[in-house]
Amino acid sequence: MGTDAGQEGTKQALLVGMLGRAQGATIDEIVAATGWQPYTVRGTFAGALKTQLELTVASEKVEGLGRVYRTTS
Repeated sequence: MGTDAGQEGTKQALLVGMLGRAQGATIDEIVAATGWQPYTVRGTFAGALKTQLELTVASEKVEGLGRVYRTTS
């Protein structure tokens, strides 16, 4: 992983923690936890997480949940 996942207690750190869980997180779950708009969440995947923190975000479609996102090592 690149630099630190963000300062503890920030929304970015919350997002990284949610994506690091075994079950991952849906856009709706992230929106509820952060208060961000869905486009902001997706933009953070592409910007801060992939570019700045050098994290890889994978997604898969899960029946009953929709698309679930996780960080991979």
